[in-house]
Amino acid sequence: MAKKVPLYIDGRFVDSETSDWIEVTNPATNEVIAHCPVALPEEIERAIASAKAAQAEWRQVPVPERARYIMRYQALLKEHQEDIARIVAAETGKIMADAMGDVWRGIEVVEHAMGIPTLIMGETVEQVARGVDTISWVHPLGVCAGITPFNFPAMIPLWMFPLAVVCGNSFVLKPSEQDPLTPMRLAELWNEAGLPPGLLQIVHGRKEQVEQIITHPDIKAVSFVGSAPVGAHIYRTATQHLKRAQCMVGAKNHMVIMPDANKQQVINNLVGAACGAAGQRCMAISVAVLVGEETRDWVEDIKAAMAKLRPGVPDDPEAAYGPLISRAALERVERLIASAEEEGATLLLDGRGYKVEGYPNGNWIGPTLIDNVTEEMTCYKEEIFGPVLCVMHVDTLDEAIALVNRNPYGNGTSIFTDSGAAARKYRFNTEVGQVGVNVPIPVPLPFFSFTGGKGSFYGDLHPYGKQAVRFYTETRTVVERWFESDIPDGHGPNMTINLR
Repeated sequence: MAKKVPLYIDGRFVDSETSDWIEVTNPATNEVIAHCPVALPEEIERAIASAKAAQAEWRQVPVPERARYIMRYQALLKEHQEDIARIVAAETGKIMADAMGDVWRGIEVVEHAMGIPTLIMGETVEQVARGVDTISWVHPLGVCAGITPFNFPAMIPLWMFPLAVVCGNSFVLKPSEQDPLTPMRLAELWNEAGLPPGLLQIVHGRKEQVEQIITHPDIKAVSFVGSAPVGAHIYRTATQHLKRAQCMVGAKNHMVIMPDANKQQVINNLVGAACGAAGQRCMAISVAVLVGEETRDWVEDIKAAMAKLRPGVPDDPEAAYGPLISRAALERVERLIASAEEEGATLLLDGRGYKVEGYPNGNWIGPTLIDNVTEEMTCYKEEIFGPVLCVMHVDTLDEAIALVNRNPYGNGTSIFTDSGAAARKYRFNTEVGQVGVNVPIPVPLPFFSFTGGKGSFYGDLHPYGKQAVRFYTETRTVVERWFESDIPDGHGPNMTINLR
């Protein structure tokens, strides 16, 4: 019998009193593996109240002590990485290599959070005026919240709550209802690490539960990762309620391929970046921009390499990627492929109708390659979120830069070239937050920040890295003046009041 997912409130796993449950399915079989509760309003209120009470005490805990808690949590995550990854694989369909990577990239952010004593330092200037010093201290905000997507159920929550908590806040997490089991395992290890109860709360649900969180007066900051329309709504709503907000949303990532690039390196990186994790990642390369006549012949080689890939279940060592998360996701990707054909693109590989032996009900789609794509086509304008690569052709690097800059999204891009001048021109002139040079998916390590831009990000401060520390804290400035005349002279108590 499928298990019922609990809520995590005040350090305890509690059964929801709701009568509304969401089915959690295995994407490889579409069998129900769990039921996720739609939390009642009073349950969310209880979680936020617990978080507020816990934070009032936690902010008094010395910063090095907070760091030691996170060190213990990081050690447990490392110890149980494979265990967590198997849960990720079961509820997302990811192959084990992808699931292990999901967990590891989260662990890296937790490692960064362990360095909070230096990350949270303030500033001082002595003698800004005669006898006057100025000091800035960094303070926590209070209760923060995160709404996370299905595609990285370990990594993205770990982008948020460990860093928010180590900065002195408490945190309310509303993970995706499509794969809630992974965050619950993260909470189990959080308990095992011995953190005080109430610093992390996990509630489940749909749009109504999100609305309650992002409009609640006790929530001071909101982090979100997901689709562009939802992110825009969350950003507008949260900021209208005078909260900080950071929303990482849609993407359309281009790889620009110069004719001087190493063709085999290009193909190896392009195919993996387009189809890895079934294309269900916001940094996937979904558009290849081939520059110059010499590169037109490369399309057949790209096709041959992609045709060798096949999806499969998590424990299949030969599988390149797993199924899509849901039947609805599969239908959407198939619709976008069909639209490309209808609008005049060339469908070189068609992954629709793909079957995996022994798993007839899985959300399978084979690698798909679409050539001669133009900017007006639906498959280019919409984020596909599947193992689908669109190919476009331009004559010059300048045309490639203009194409990338016209796109409303700005999450990531890359250029493959042997020319340092071409690489510099590209990274300097593209209006994209994260640029790779001979690197297909330029996601930075956590001591930098994830800096998607334009229509891929709503907010001012980005996730993880130094920017996230600023997002989860506020700076308080103190101006001090002490009068030398008030220095005790050692002759007993001063019985007068100096009003000057």
